[in-house]
Amino acid sequence: MTAEAEARASGPGQTLGLRHVIVLTVGIVIGAGIFRTPSLVAANAGSETVFLLTWFVGGLLSIVGALVYAELASTYPSAGGDYHFLTRAFGRRLSFLYAWARLSVIQTGSIALLAFVFGDYIAAVLPIGPMGPAFYAAGAVIAFTLINWLHVHRGMGSQMWLTAMEVGGLLLIIGAGLLFAPEGTRLPPPSGEAQVGLVLVFVLLTFGGWSEAAYVSAELRGPKRRIAWALVGGLTLVTVLYLLVNYAYLRVLGLDGIAGSEAVASDMMNATLGPTGAVVISLMVAIAALTSLNASAITGARTSYAMGRNFPQLAWLGKWDEAHGTPRNALVAQAVIALALVIAGAFTRDGFQHAVEYTAPVFWLFLLLVGVSLFVLRARDPGAERPFRVPLYPMLPALFCLTSAYLLYSSLAYTGASALFGVAVLGVGALLLLFLEVPNEEEVTA
Repeated sequence: MTAEAEARASGPGQTLGLRHVIVLTVGIVIGAGIFRTPSLVAANAGSETVFLLTWFVGGLLSIVGALVYAELASTYPSAGGDYHFLTRAFGRRLSFLYAWARLSVIQTGSIALLAFVFGDYIAAVLPIGPMGPAFYAAGAVIAFTLINWLHVHRGMGSQMWLTAMEVGGLLLIIGAGLLFAPEGTRLPPPSGEAQVGLVLVFVLLTFGGWSEAAYVSAELRGPKRRIAWALVGGLTLVTVLYLLVNYAYLRVLGLDGIAGSEAVASDMMNATLGPTGAVVISLMVAIAALTSLNASAITGARTSYAMGRNFPQLAWLGKWDEAHGTPRNALVAQAVIALALVIAGAFTRDGFQHAVEYTAPVFWLFLLLVGVSLFVLRARDPGAERPFRVPLYPMLPALFCLTSAYLLYSSLAYTGASALFGVAVLGVGALLLLFLEVPNEEEVTA
């Protein structure tokens, strides 16, 4: 079966424009991280030059990864995204483990954590008691699941408005830093050598999420190579915004001020706009969290849908509602698990947040395997039509794989025994495989 026939058979129709995928990419990348991780980067950068340069390098490395994904997504467009690429390259068992980890912890954990970020900041502006953050978090999960359940255009419409507000908020920070930086607020830069490897871990974490656009590749109208424009265009915009935001932080607080801040955006806005800045930044972070949450809900359900298409016992997940353009059952399953994590987080907040972080090694492991799948599929399927090819092959894909391998190592090194949580999740998925009927490898349907 050709890639085109597979895309038609998998359910989704080509209902999304280029702007939708760019907005999805920008919205899911610009999350709460840009309001927090600059402090960690500054504390280990050693100089302002290294501080800014690592954000630029992080953007370039993300664009390299986007080029790898663009070739895979344009050659094998599918709602399954990474799951589909891994199935083709390594078989159903490995791709099932990926889909299982994504459904059980990675994507649902991200949705729950983003919901709590939203709840925390909204509760600071509109307090409703000690359980307020959890109440707001649960409400966000339910609301955005319902929006996407109603119709794909409802979800994408929400994404466009949220992303516009999110980008507008970053432009406000940039403007405040460039136009209203008070005199004499900056401190000398901290002494010490730059820990470039550690800094890149934090920077690339803040750029994370761009690969999610692959999950709507089968729904993009027009030539398949347009996915490359969407990914690269979205990441270029994010890189420019990140550089300008961090330059604004530097102008107001200096490197030492950024490093010593627990809420760098809030401190910068307080220094430039006074107490009003604290309310403004709370709303901005809440909007950023909702933007990433909505995008995560859109793309996460498509992995479960693809898995359901391949495993008969999970066929209920693989149903696509053509009238509404959504995998409704997968959206509901994703929301139920995310809500369970929100409820757990309401009582054990620290444990919940750590549990989500424990999945980092699993995430980087599968991102590395997706990079390797490009080499495997080029060798195994040389005759496939490739509307977009990674330039400078094999150097750029190799760079992407090396970067992912380094981040896999770093996530294991910095989490230590906590990484066993991700291993345990994969172990449960491996046990489930013993009870699932695995179809023939030739029958790739999602």
